[in-house]
Amino acid sequence: MFEKTSLTLSGITLHEPVTVVTDLLVTLVCWYAWWQLRTASPGKLRQLFRGYFLTMGLATAYGGIIGHGFIEQLGFVWKVPGWVISMFSVALLERAAIFHAQPLMPARVGKFFAALNLVELFSLISIALITLNFFFVEAHAAYGLLVVVFSFELYVYRKTQQPGSRLMLIAVGIAALAALVHLTELAPHQWFNHLDLSHVIMAIGAWYFYRASDEILR
Repeated sequence: MFEKTSLTLSGITLHEPVTVVTDLLVTLVCWYAWWQLRTASPGKLRQLFRGYFLTMGLATAYGGIIGHGFIEQLGFVWKVPGWVISMFSVALLERAAIFHAQPLMPARVGKFFAALNLVELFSLISIALITLNFFFVEAHAAYGLLVVVFSFELYVYRKTQQPGSRLMLIAVGIAALAALVHLTELAPHQWFNHLDLSHVIMAIGAWYFYRASDEILR
């Protein structure tokens, strides 16, 4: 594993500058998606998708600037707000997938998973806040994307062959690849480490989530 990089300008030190930039790349894609979807078909599903992109953009901006760039000056605990925002963001995407599939399943099943979505979110947020362990943030993202979003969109795709659901499955696969790079710490270079590579892949995944959302909302 490479040592952390930093840049000092006018007495101000920015830690992991490339990581900050690649985090902000994800932010730009997410906020572009949020803006573009403002003209999509109105309704709850649009609100959920736009909420996901708005909050994920905020989480990655906060994570890049505060959680990496200035964390040495501020302290570890300042990472936590970014964790919480990202967990809410993933929960919104889960809820969008559940809501998307609801017309194709018994009402009680959709209501059960919608309620479980909230229980899961607040339970894991509580555990993350008590333990201050990023593992629970990762566990929430893995469950939300690989179990909830993937399963519900796969269900919709098998029932309807919707292109948007197919794109959503691709997006989840790209997000899983980003997580794999992060977990294995695959680092091409000291100035482009595993975090940077995973963020670039996340940005590609965010673009596919946008394309999927746009297609679903047509």
